[in-house]
Amino acid sequence: MGVASGAGLGATLALTLQLPGTFIGLSAVPLAAFVGALATVGVVMLSAQVGRHMPISTMLLAGVAIGAFASACTTFLMLRTPEGLRRAFNWLLGGYTGGGWEPVALILPYVVVGLIVLQLHARALNVLQLDEEQARQLGINVERVKLTLVVAATLMTAAVVAFGGLIGFVGLVVPHALRLLGGPDYRRLLPLSAIGGAAFLILADLAARTVLSPQEIPVGVVTALAGAPFFIFLLRRLKRSVF
Repeated sequence: MGVASGAGLGATLALTLQLPGTFIGLSAVPLAAFVGALATVGVVMLSAQVGRHMPISTMLLAGVAIGAFASACTTFLMLRTPEGLRRAFNWLLGGYTGGGWEPVALILPYVVVGLIVLQLHARALNVLQLDEEQARQLGINVERVKLTLVVAATLMTAAVVAFGGLIGFVGLVVPHALRLLGGPDYRRLLPLSAIGGAAFLILADLAARTVLSPQEIPVGVVTALAGAPFFIFLLRRLKRSVF
């Protein structure tokens, strides 16, 4: 959906333009990242709209294209402003160097509300695993459910990325591993993914702080090193199941 790419572009803009440290009481970089993420997803949804419908394939393709465009803009800004290159690069790799209870308090409402919305739609997600036509026949308002879930997931992701930076592969490793272990029922998978994702990031942060101590590795590097082999494993497993 381009959430991370949009957040990266917003944060890089704030860093390279050297915006004031705070704006309306909030740190400028997380605020710019949050706005950039929401704006990017808004463009993706508008681009993917076909009449009154928003096909999943069209939405994903639009997300890939617009996310790539946002990433290219981010790279261009970093090359144009070498003085902000290191700060932007560190932010894009993700980490908890700016962590504390204040960011937790700011993020918590978005995460809690988003998790509640997702959990309330767990049955609809189970039905949508069939296909959209069968879901409609079973009484699911597919377009409304998709819009609600995209908005909830976007708000959660944008809020977290705004403070933590871009930490990749968590959404590939944790939910798919739990799906392999516990099955595809979203009533269990959603809360377990939230807990498992937090535990995975704690372990990644521990590794980032200790492997090359006293030097700290960005958490995004650790999750990518762990996630890429797992992603290849998933591809090979899917290949065996299909062929």
